[in-house]
Amino acid sequence: MDDPAREGPERTAAGSRPGHRSGVVAIVGAPNVGKSTLLNQFLGAKVAITTPKPQTTRGQIRGILTGENFQVVFVDTPGIHDSKRLLNRVLVQWATRALHDVDVVVFVVDVSHRDRARELAILDLLREVGCPVVAVLNKIDKVAKENLLPILDELGRLHPFAALVPVAARDGDGVEAVLDEILRLLPEGPPYYDAETLTDQGPAQLAAEIIREKVFLLAGQEVPYSTAVEVEDIADEPETGLRRVTATIYVERPSQKGILIGKGGRFIKKVGRMAREEMEELWRRKVYLDLRVKVLKDWSRDEKALRRLGLARQE
Repeated sequence: MDDPAREGPERTAAGSRPGHRSGVVAIVGAPNVGKSTLLNQFLGAKVAITTPKPQTTRGQIRGILTGENFQVVFVDTPGIHDSKRLLNRVLVQWATRALHDVDVVVFVVDVSHRDRARELAILDLLREVGCPVVAVLNKIDKVAKENLLPILDELGRLHPFAALVPVAARDGDGVEAVLDEILRLLPEGPPYYDAETLTDQGPAQLAAEIIREKVFLLAGQEVPYSTAVEVEDIADEPETGLRRVTATIYVERPSQKGILIGKGGRFIKKVGRMAREEMEELWRRKVYLDLRVKVLKDWSRDEKALRRLGLARQE
């Protein structure tokens, strides 16, 4: 995986006209505050996986929203948090690198989470960025209405935000208001991508993320965080229209391999079936998914393994 801090999008001349706004918008926040859900709502399509578990997002996911007079390149990022685990530290590096060369930051806060220590730590980073920050106060559906105004006041005193917008991202409530604030802050300029482009993820990355999402949704608390997915091959058969996907789920210990395979292979078959069905819906074609499970001992603590899996920067 190339380092997006060095390999960012480049503006194209096509579609440039007076009054056209474009820019890069980083979506940041603590783990499990709804960043990926918000991105999917902006786009009206699923480009980032979402699960109830924290720290689902790995790396940076770009989603492109194109309108008549604008193009927004959203960058979804892993949750920013303090951790001693190498994998988690690498993920936080992905998130902080996303703050380079952006036009606007969308800072997502879970208003149902009352401890503001993690928000304060992230705001220390945002103060160094020097670009407008829109605070998105998510999960307002989990807070009593009479408590919302004091929370808005509390957060408003933490930072000179360009705007504070209450939303319930899961239901789409308030998302349009966030977009209005973003467009107000973006500079004039030509688009980065063709109007038809929704994400910069290729088929292999999309397939890997879909498989990983199913593991997160189906497995217990520990196993998903010890899994990584590598797609070795994607091949299309012109005669039949079939797309063959060969992928491996890596775990760190033999016991985790046993859990993922399940009795009689039932668990891995369920993961494969759900992933295949979503791929078929996404690509609108039949998919044959060859899915295996292998042990890559302690990969989340091994920088060489993280680079191999595209989770750490290549030297």
